[in-house]
Amino acid sequence: MSKITKEQVEHIAHLARLEIKESEVELYTEQLEKIVTLVENLSAVNTEEVKPTYHVLDLVNVFREDVASEGLNREEVLKNAYEQEAGQFKVPTIID
Repeated sequence: MSKITKEQVEHIAHLARLEIKESEVELYTEQLEKIVTLVENLSAVNTEEVKPTYHVLDLVNVFREDVASEGLNREEVLKNAYEQEAGQFKVPTIID
C-alpha cells in the first residue's frame, strides 16, 4: 500500500493551482490515500477473460449505409436564388 504524504498533497494542489488551507491538507491526504487504495484493489482483479468495453451500450453500427443517391436538380435549387450566374449562386464579393 502506498502512503500519500502531506507534501504530495501540497504539491498536487500547487500543480492544480488550488489554494488549500493547512487544516484541509490532512483531509485531502486521507481522501487521496483511500483513492489510491481503491485503485490498487481494482488492479488486483483478474480481468483476463473480460472483453474490453468500448461503449456502455451494446450498439453495433448506428449509422445508415453510405449509398450514393441522385443529387438535387440544379434548376430546382436555383429557382429561388436572389442572383445566379453560370448555374451557381451569386453572392456579393467580400474580399477585394
